[in-house]
Amino acid sequence: MTEAAPAEVRLRRTLPRIPDRFAALGAVLIVLIVLAAIFAPWLAPYPADQLNPVEAVRPPSGAHWFGTDQVGRDVLTRVLYGGRTSLFIAVAVLAASSAVGVTLGVVAGYAGGWVRDVIMRITDVFLAFPALLLSLALAMVLQPSVNTVILALAVTWWPWYARLAAASAASIATRGYVDAARCLGVPAPRIVLRHVLPNSLTPVLVQLSLDAGGVLLISAALSYLGLGAQEPTAEWGLMVQEGQTLFTTNWWVAMFPGLAIMVTAFAFNVLGEGLRNALDHRSGGARRERAEPASAEAAARVVK
Repeated sequence: MTEAAPAEVRLRRTLPRIPDRFAALGAVLIVLIVLAAIFAPWLAPYPADQLNPVEAVRPPSGAHWFGTDQVGRDVLTRVLYGGRTSLFIAVAVLAASSAVGVTLGVVAGYAGGWVRDVIMRITDVFLAFPALLLSLALAMVLQPSVNTVILALAVTWWPWYARLAAASAASIATRGYVDAARCLGVPAPRIVLRHVLPNSLTPVLVQLSLDAGGVLLISAALSYLGLGAQEPTAEWGLMVQEGQTLFTTNWWVAMFPGLAIMVTAFAFNVLGEGLRNALDHRSGGARRERAEPASAEAAARVVK
């Protein structure tokens, strides 16, 4: 048994790591949800804004799988089109906030000194306020719309990426290859773009996958409160708000968009956790592999 242990360890190293099952499930769900949103015009059984008061608040059936709402619109069609709006908001918020945050964070981490202090103090001002409350305040000042939700969330979300990128960039700026580039006279902007920025993106990508679910939930909450998407736009949070008064009698009007929010947020969360665990295992494995040759050499010297 003791002789077979090293062979088993070597075999495990040569085999590819089995991905986390929940992370794989999350990835599959995200792909399906995104495809359903993209192909909503072809998958939806009815036009998105088709009104049919005669068919109002009909329960799920063969003609309407998710039932109909108060004005006779097909709920399945609205859920498919609502996925387009909700996912667009999440992608736009994460793209805008990460672009601003990563840019400022990398500059702060590489430059250091007073530049870092100024940028980090600005981020501290934004982080001093709860993200949801600050988003609510901004959304109440502006006219309710999808663009308002995107702006309100992006303004409150970028400081997290700035702090994360600043910490990564500060660590990378002290690496040997960065010092060598400085000694060779490579301009600072080129060093940042070719060395510091690419190597600072890994933790940011993991954080993006983790934040997608949170952004989706908060954007749905703003729409639920009437500060986001407005009629006739299909959006999951707005659909839940429209069906809340009918939940005890016509549960399907609010249930299916609520399930869409829950499943999508769950998928993004488990995918993000899987990516983070994979990176932790990879870094831990790399450290162990670097340490084991030294142990083997030491053992060989002892044997000799």
